[in-house]
Amino acid sequence: MWALLRCCHPEPTAAVTVLMGALAVTTGHSLTGVLLVTGAVLTGQLSIGWLNDVLDAPRDVAVGRTDKPIASGEVSPRTVWTATAVAVVACVVLTLAAGGVAGGVVHLVAVGAGLAYDLGLKSTRASLVPYLVCFGLLPVFVVVTLLGGPFPPWWLPVAGALLGGGAHFANVLPDLDDDAATGVRGLPHVLGARVSRFAAAGLLLASTVVIAFGAPVPVWLAAGVPVLGLVLLVVGFRLGVRPGSRAPFRAVLIVAVLAVALLLAAGPGVVGA
Repeated sequence: MWALLRCCHPEPTAAVTVLMGALAVTTGHSLTGVLLVTGAVLTGQLSIGWLNDVLDAPRDVAVGRTDKPIASGEVSPRTVWTATAVAVVACVVLTLAAGGVAGGVVHLVAVGAGLAYDLGLKSTRASLVPYLVCFGLLPVFVVVTLLGGPFPPWWLPVAGALLGGGAHFANVLPDLDDDAATGVRGLPHVLGARVSRFAAAGLLLASTVVIAFGAPVPVWLAAGVPVLGLVLLVVGFRLGVRPGSRAPFRAVLIVAVLAVALLLAAGPGVVGA
């Protein structure tokens, strides 16, 4: 079971699920609503993660990724395919239960974008697009599933898309060499590590700016978070001139956390924004 869970990319799966569940709480969902939204997001992310790993298995074997359960023989591809199918079915059921047809379409398009990434877009210059679509629509799904189906404010999908775009560049950075060795040539691979680091930083910082100026958050947060993010990025990239330094990557991750925290802080005012 642990090997199967490791195949789903547990860290990003858990992070996205917790973020959307927390957003459901801060935007005013009932307990039932929170559970349905969280379950829908979890199963959607599980399906994306499992499909990604089972399709990547031949490449993982080729580069000797013994940390990957399928490549190391800890779990069979058939088991992961089955888990993927079950997760997709569960996602559809929970999504429709949480948001009906309108909310269901929003979330299923988001999940479909993630699956499209797995099925081939990750190896093209359009690899950024699924992240923009998926992360842009996930917070919209949380809002439209509220009682009355309120229309989300403009800044919510924009900030989500920017956050997702930054996450794409940051997530790919550690695997650029392994991906290149197996023929994966997404947008970050085309741009290279240096440009991708700046792209991740810029997109994540832009996400904090959009939330700060669009959302009804306290002035000190609106002014402080983007400035803090900029300072962290400047320091991280300055330290990054040292050989082997991971300071830029760590700075990008911290700014991502700041963007998420600001999004959650804006949650209570989303419906009235």
